[in-house]
Amino acid sequence: MKCHSTGYRTGHSMLSSTKLAQSAFRSTRLCRRFIQRSSWQSPPLAFVFDIDGVLIRGPNPLPAGRRALQILEGDNPLGMKIPYILLTNGGGAVEQERAMKLSNKLGVEIKPEQCIQAHTILQRKASKYGDKHVLVLGGRNDEIRKVAEHYGFQNAHTTLDVLSWDPAVWPFHKLSPAEKESTRAVDFSKTPISAIFVFHDPRNWVLDIQVICDVIQSGGIIGGPYISLQQQINEPVELVFCNPDLIWRSDFPRPRLGQGAFKEAFQAVYKALTGTYFPHVQYGKPTEPTYKFAEGVLKARLENIYGPIPTMPKVYMIGDNPESDIAGANGAGWESVLVHTGVYDPAKGSPPHEPSYQAADVEKAVIQAISHECRVE
Repeated sequence: MKCHSTGYRTGHSMLSSTKLAQSAFRSTRLCRRFIQRSSWQSPPLAFVFDIDGVLIRGPNPLPAGRRALQILEGDNPLGMKIPYILLTNGGGAVEQERAMKLSNKLGVEIKPEQCIQAHTILQRKASKYGDKHVLVLGGRNDEIRKVAEHYGFQNAHTTLDVLSWDPAVWPFHKLSPAEKESTRAVDFSKTPISAIFVFHDPRNWVLDIQVICDVIQSGGIIGGPYISLQQQINEPVELVFCNPDLIWRSDFPRPRLGQGAFKEAFQAVYKALTGTYFPHVQYGKPTEPTYKFAEGVLKARLENIYGPIPTMPKVYMIGDNPESDIAGANGAGWESVLVHTGVYDPAKGSPPHEPSYQAADVEKAVIQAISHECRVE
């Protein structure tokens, strides 16, 4: 008898909820007997979940998301915690705050170290830019500044700071009282910006694109003389985007434009001004750096629960977006499960990136994964 991973590719096949549950119960009961008789101290699989469109939709939790996490927290025939982390292209808050809100919505305790947001990876940039002046974009007022400071960026500035410094930067937007209160007094004519980080979805695209162009074309000094295009490209102010998603799913009936659309808008404007695109760094799903970062976080989670592990178990990525979740998981060598509660609409045809299998919702996806990984020969 052995607990093993099966090399399956079921395409669009889905089992009914009842059959899945019965199959999973039989398989996990046998897998539990195997674990009791062997040297295994941890489950043979682990999970990575997207959040929006999988566990929640807009501000509301999906019932299947609650049930899926309860299964992994130990409400399963194994009687074991099955490790999981959350990997989202969303963001806008520190991980502690996001974990607390998700815990309240989903009815299980989610720890901050289980939450990887689009900008979590920027913690690694603080060692390089911690004491330098950087521009941070996204969210309302100075929310993203607070996240950046939490990560270790000591001199983080917003585009609202720039507009407060000189309203002529973009004369078509007057700061609201709340926006004005969130700003800090900085003389940007004497403050070189070393890098630009788009943490989260910008709220004022035109203002933000204008200020990014000002920083880049002036070599970091907003309002300073333009430097040559060669200098802009060969000695660039580092520009980092954290989320390549063109669209995302909220509680609105149709997908909404995301940070990927903002990047396309900026690059279109910059090319119209200069004749070329601006070099940038891209993080977020489906990029390789983000998936490698996530695998390290998942390994740490496994070892936190079960101690040192000789090898990683089979990893299942469950998501709703073929372009980010499925493409990234396939590239990382993980199993990929596409659910029908978010961006992907099965009525519109086959997904552009083929998953290991599809499921109606995350609960069914989890049950089927446990069933496959705990078969007995």
